[in-house]
Amino acid sequence: MSQTMRVVEITRPGGPEVLQWTERPMPTPGPGEVLLRVRAFGINRPDLLQRKGVYPPPPGASDIPGLEVCGDVVGGDYAGTSLRTGQRVVALVGGGGYADYCVAPAGQCLEAPQGLSDAEAAAIPETFFTVWHNLFQRGALKAGEHVLVQGGASGIGSTALQLAHALGARAWATAGTDAKCKACLELGAERAINYRTEDFAQVVREATGGRGVDVILDMVAGDYVAREVGCLADEGRLVIVAVQGGVAAAFDASLLMRRRLSITGSTMRPRSVEFKTALAQSLRRQVWPLIESGRVRPRMHAVLPAAEIVRAHQLLEAGDHVGKIALTW
Repeated sequence: MSQTMRVVEITRPGGPEVLQWTERPMPTPGPGEVLLRVRAFGINRPDLLQRKGVYPPPPGASDIPGLEVCGDVVGGDYAGTSLRTGQRVVALVGGGGYADYCVAPAGQCLEAPQGLSDAEAAAIPETFFTVWHNLFQRGALKAGEHVLVQGGASGIGSTALQLAHALGARAWATAGTDAKCKACLELGAERAINYRTEDFAQVVREATGGRGVDVILDMVAGDYVAREVGCLADEGRLVIVAVQGGVAAAFDASLLMRRRLSITGSTMRPRSVEFKTALAQSLRRQVWPLIESGRVRPRMHAVLPAAEIVRAHQLLEAGDHVGKIALTW
């Protein structure tokens, strides 16, 4: 095996053009870690933020971007797990995915679902881990409840809509174009709201007779929060997973008391290996069967060769995509 590998470095904070290919020494897995030969890797908005210099990797993580991969287990410490050398797995990593080889905690690796291409498999970890924890664990979405997914055509949104529909919830979505709204309907939404031409809060209140929705998955925050609080049902839950609309929010706090509402949220990258390992096992038990049966499948916008990493970032940043973008070697 070569002692070096190809990687994508962020040469300085900036636009997609600051991503450059170079060579680095092969990483060495530590205790509880495995080395993967990467077949494909997904890209996500946290990668864009890291590239811009506003979302540094957590302590101990690789400075190479990339949070999700599909690859083959080459070796490492996987005693006590079901992993084996040569096995094709998907892995959630704290960084290092934009490379030929990547180190991953063994507990954050799962056998790649049957029936998926390498690119589809690589598009699973970041969005599925995030959605499963936030929408179904923190948000406690149940069958029969109504959920509003903001940005339903995004990677997170397309995953949330499919899982909500597959598990018996009634899903609505917002999107910024009529074409994206159509895609949301195809992904399982009962109603898609074009937020550029409609007020989602007003639509929700009118369509539910003033009751509101049980759960909202929000990637915007900012001034959306006040409107979201106003269209939650009694005992409703607002789950914030990104702040694309800004970190400051003002809302009527009395509504939280009178309607017994909850506001929560989380970030995935800095959580412990133990937490992510438990989350991986929950996904394996409850979500993998949905993927392998074909009821849920990563929605792919584009699959590009790894050499086109700059173009991939440009596509994601433009915001015209529906679903995920992944790159393959």
